Amino acid sequence: MNNWVLLEHKVYSAISIDIHYDFLVENGEDCLTWKLLTLPLLDQASIEIFKQPNHRLIWLTRVEHELSRNRGSVKRIDHGIFKNVSSKLDSERFRFILDGKLLRGLLEISGNFCRLSKYN
Repeated sequence: MNNWVLLEHKVYSAISIDIHYDFLVENGEDCLTWKLLTLPLLDQASIEIFKQPNHRLIWLTRVEHELSRNRGSVKRIDHGIFKNVSSKLDSERFRFILDGKLLRGLLEISGNFCRLSKYN
């Protein structure tokens, strides 16, 4: 319990490759999931984040995977254990302490924005 993962998601088309990131947080039977177009940088401005349908728990353990129906590929680029410092995991506001290599610190999600800041 309390696992999280950051996946780089490449979507292929005939003329380009679209890259975004999927941030998943274990939520009991599945994972809360958000899409990020860029990664948040420590103590920098908030970035846009988009809530997605919950994903299956299997995504927490996959390192690389080709998606079915030509939806591209995913590669795990960061992961770890989170500490929830929100009152609950079913609101519009979330606060997670993350212990990853890329995402390390306090990740705050409010509506369609998130910010990563140092956590002592």
